[in-house]
Amino acid sequence: MIIAIFTGFIVLAGSLAWLFFYDLRFKVQDFFGVLILQSKKQLYSAKQFAQQFNDAAAPTQLQSHWHLQQWWILVAGFSLFASILIFAFTRPVSPTKIEAAYLKEVDPQIYTLLDGQMLSPPPEVEQSLIEEAIISASHIEASQSSIQTKIFSTNIESSAISHLHGDVISADRRWHKMNPRYKQRLLMVFKIMQQRYGYEMVLLEGYRSPERQNALAGNSHITRAKAFQSYHQFGLAADVAFKRNGKVVISERDPWAMRGYQLYGTISESVGLTWGGRWTSIQDYGHSEYRMSGLKKTAAMAEQLTAEGQLLADSINEVFE
Repeated sequence: MIIAIFTGFIVLAGSLAWLFFYDLRFKVQDFFGVLILQSKKQLYSAKQFAQQFNDAAAPTQLQSHWHLQQWWILVAGFSLFASILIFAFTRPVSPTKIEAAYLKEVDPQIYTLLDGQMLSPPPEVEQSLIEEAIISASHIEASQSSIQTKIFSTNIESSAISHLHGDVISADRRWHKMNPRYKQRLLMVFKIMQQRYGYEMVLLEGYRSPERQNALAGNSHITRAKAFQSYHQFGLAADVAFKRNGKVVISERDPWAMRGYQLYGTISESVGLTWGGRWTSIQDYGHSEYRMSGLKKTAAMAEQLTAEGQLLADSINEVFE
C-alpha cells in the first residue's frame, strides 16, 4: 500500500510538472498526436481544443486567454486535494490510534500522561512457563517453610502460594478484556520497569469472572472479595510477575523478584494505581488496580467497562479484515 501511494505521488508530481512547462507539454502533445490514430475530424477538433488550451499558458496569451488559464489552476488544485484524500483514506489505522481516540475522550488524564503515545501489550505469556514458575515457587516455599525472616511476618501469605491455590494456570491473560484506562497505566509501568530497571514483566491474570472470584473468595488467604467486589471483574486490576532468563518468576522468596515487586509498587503508585503490597491484611505484591472515580460495583458497570476493551478489539479487527 505504501509503495502504491509513493508511486501515485511520483506520477502526480510528473503530471503537474508536465502541465506547468509549456515547451514540454507541446512536445508531449505532438508525440501522442502521432501515436493516436483517430479520424481526421476528431483529431482536428481535439488538436484545436488542445492547442487553444495549451496556448492559454503561453506568455503571449496572458490577457486574451485568461479564462482558460483558470482551468490550469483548477486541475492543479483538484490533483493536490485528491492526493490528500488518497493518503488520508489509505494510511493504516493502528490499534493505538483507536485507543488514543477513546482515552482522549473518556480519560484525558492518562492521555496527557502518555502524551498521546499509546502502548501496545506484549504477547501473552506461554502457559508452560506459568506451570514451570509454579513448580519452582513451590520448591522454594517447601525448602524455606521453616525459615522465619524479618521480611515475612506470620500474617502475610506469599503471592506464590496464593497463585498455587488460585489456579493461575487457568487465569485469563487476554489484554483486550481489560479496560483501556487501566491497561495503558499498567503498560506504562511495564515500560518503565524494563527501561529503567531491566525487569521484564508478564501478565498472570487480568479480567476475572464473577464465578472465579467467588471460588477464590473461599480461601481467605487468597482474597476476601466476592464477585463484583474486586476490581478484576471490571477490567481494572491485574496480577503480574517477572521474566528472567526466559523463565517466569513469581516467588517473593526470590530476592531479585522481591526487589522487583517493590519497584513495581512504587512505579504503579506514581501513575495513579493502587498497589496490593500496601495492604495490611493480605499483602499481594503482584497486584495493582485502578480505583476509578465514581465507579459503582455492579454487574452492569462491570459489563460496561469490560465491553469497552472488547469494543476496541472488535473495531481493530474490522479495520484489518
